[in-house]
Amino acid sequence: MKIRVTIARCLLGFIYLVFGLDYFFHFIPYQPLHTGKPGALVAGLKGTGYIYPMMKTIQILGGLSLLFDRYAPFSAVVLFPISLNVLLFHTILVPSGWLMGVTLIVPNVFLGYAYRKYYRGLFTAKPES
Repeated sequence: MKIRVTIARCLLGFIYLVFGLDYFFHFIPYQPLHTGKPGALVAGLKGTGYIYPMMKTIQILGGLSLLFDRYAPFSAVVLFPISLNVLLFHTILVPSGWLMGVTLIVPNVFLGYAYRKYYRGLFTAKPES
């Protein structure tokens, strides 16, 4: 189990680090521009001026956290909504990119399962005050 966790953690961390850094440094040569609804969504998020840079910064920090195995359970939880949105974006709006969504959500869900003992306190039905 430890080897599988390490592989999932490093895979997810590497993907998020690379794509997060690419937003700022543009080193991935080919990225198709989206049109229609996907293009409108991306344009709207970029048009706010803060959502995309914030999201990419979270991806970079989360990717580094996973790669260096520091606060990895926290980073897996923080990155999960991004993984889920990438999956939904690439299966609903751009179905040809479904593999990228699956490549992010599977290791993220696996890490959530592997780190479940660290999340027990989050799933308290009625916390004590």
